[in-house]
Amino acid sequence: MLRHWRTLLLIALVITIGASFPAAAQDSERNPFEGYTEFPAPDFPEGLDWLNVPAPLDVQALQGKIVLLDFWTYGCINCIHMIPVIEQLEDKYGDSLVVIGVHSAKFENEGQTENIRQIVQRYELRHPVINDSDFRVWNTYRQYGVNAWPTFVIIDPLGNLLAVQAGEIPFDAFDQLIGGMVDYWRGQDALDDTPLQLTLESASRPNTALAFPGKVLADTVGNRLFIADSNHNRIVIADLNTFEVLDVVGSGGRGLVDGSFSEAAFDKPQGMTLDGSTLYVADTYNHAIRAIDLLERTVTTIAGTGEQGYARTTGEALTTALNSPWDVELAPDNTLYIAMAGPHQLWQLRLENGVIGPVVGSGREGLADGGFAESQLAQPSGLHLVGDQLYFADSESSSIRVANLDSHEVDTLAGPVQNNLFDFGDMDGVFGVSRLQHALGVTGGPDGLLYVADTYNSKIKLLDPAERRITTAFGLSGSGGYRDGGADEAQFDEPGGLSYANGKLYVADTNNHVIRVIDLETNMVSTVTFPNPDMLLIAGAAAVVGGNSAQGEQLLLPEQTIGAGEGEIVLDILLPEGYKLNDLAPFSSVWTSEGDGLQIAAENAAQRIVEPELPVRVPVTLMAGSATLHGDLTIYYCEAVNQSLCFIDQVQVTVPVVVTESENTATVQIEREIVPPVVPLGNS
Repeated sequence: MLRHWRTLLLIALVITIGASFPAAAQDSERNPFEGYTEFPAPDFPEGLDWLNVPAPLDVQALQGKIVLLDFWTYGCINCIHMIPVIEQLEDKYGDSLVVIGVHSAKFENEGQTENIRQIVQRYELRHPVINDSDFRVWNTYRQYGVNAWPTFVIIDPLGNLLAVQAGEIPFDAFDQLIGGMVDYWRGQDALDDTPLQLTLESASRPNTALAFPGKVLADTVGNRLFIADSNHNRIVIADLNTFEVLDVVGSGGRGLVDGSFSEAAFDKPQGMTLDGSTLYVADTYNHAIRAIDLLERTVTTIAGTGEQGYARTTGEALTTALNSPWDVELAPDNTLYIAMAGPHQLWQLRLENGVIGPVVGSGREGLADGGFAESQLAQPSGLHLVGDQLYFADSESSSIRVANLDSHEVDTLAGPVQNNLFDFGDMDGVFGVSRLQHALGVTGGPDGLLYVADTYNSKIKLLDPAERRITTAFGLSGSGGYRDGGADEAQFDEPGGLSYANGKLYVADTNNHVIRVIDLETNMVSTVTFPNPDMLLIAGAAAVVGGNSAQGEQLLLPEQTIGAGEGEIVLDILLPEGYKLNDLAPFSSVWTSEGDGLQIAAENAAQRIVEPELPVRVPVTLMAGSATLHGDLTIYYCEAVNQSLCFIDQVQVTVPVVVTESENTATVQIEREIVPPVVPLGNS
């Protein structure tokens, strides 16, 4: 069945877009690897944000290249599945092929350029990406069949449209078409192999101790904290109280390798569940379930073949291909439940006999309650089991739902009522009124209440399943941020997973590359700092390992009186002896002003500079009156001798300013004195 499906898709792609272009399809003399001259590719609209390139591209400049447009949105599991296919194409065809990701966001959060920048880093994309949040590129190509995520458009080296195809397309289909195009156009001497100039976002992301951690699991019996260090392709084990790193499972390299802790390899692991001395892991990009023996210190694959599967049938675990398992949860009867995001189902693995298969969901993507077989799910990504109630975060329907393992019925507890995958938002209240945005995690405390990682709203919410009422517990409205403190001031950035233990909530704060701890008695949020961070270094590479020395610190400076005219903010960063600015990670600042005395031009309000020249200077316009200047600063710095240990200083600076005509100076002076944390080293 799979082979037949691939063959049909291959035919659909190779016959090009005759269905979209009926008039052009009559041209029998056209070579099948030539685009339609009647349909030159539209140019890209001006004013869009581009990532991974120094400047926007245009179709004319791309002539001589085979161009593949990938219309995608970053939470879509089908889009995620195409990333390794695109990587294969880029590796095989090199500079003959230019891939351009057209990111046309489904969710509001996905439309923000800074969030796309982080996802480009997380997905390790090596090609240009456009922020098409207003669907300007999408609408230009809609007439040619672009109406779904993902959709692919192929443009020939003369700039003419050749093919449009939606859905997950196997490498074989792309390979046959693009391989044929390369041979044909090279024979026409029309292929340009000049490398495209890139400025990869991955090069500017600091190498943090954790990289986009997806899930976390607190173990009260063993007093351990398990962290899915997803982009480092490993599992970190720390002490639950001191956060001392006890062990690291995985070499850090991408792969599907069983063996000892140092030999084993994962690929973007996510959810975990514990059974005594065995930790089960959803190894998402490997489409596998792994078992970690914590006593023998070994890793074994117990389900999946390592290949993505499309069948929705029951079979032997090691011969059944899985499809993006995102979380796992163990039941007392030795059944391992799996949030299988790819086929929009919940699966089960009977550990006593090794049989695996779907149990909840028809496989049709949607939001429909009812019996297990007819219910519709949408990319389930987080699990929590209480008795016979299997709660799950249904991310693409932006809802929290429950599968009753006794009655075999699915109900929705928070989110929209109707079957509408585009009904999302940020609204507290009862079921039907409440709105979430791509929630990825759910867990519970001893009082029967549930905690929800409302991921794209960058909030932690509290759900009463009996009343079906959800309320914001932690996190500010608006886009994500990074700040410790009380419930009304703490900030998160796309938290993906959480776990409850002993009155505390542990949160995988994915885009901040850290684990946060919420004390539910004091309602205070703090950040995990590892006392032996050298245990987390990979192959000796420099890494930000000490946490923030000033997480969420707010610095109020004395009032300054200065003169009117063209002036500047002068920021000096004072580092102690033996420390220097990190020459790989970008210093960043965001400046805002309240009042009529100081204005900052939009192009100067935000800075992102690798190795800034000190002091940092920001032009401003000063007028008689008063103002309050705010600066959000993120400073990366390292030990000058042991450069593998690097740190983050994050601070919010507030300066009251009075501007008069009589003063001569027109400079707002700010000094930030860095005080590094004390970090005792363990044994690596």
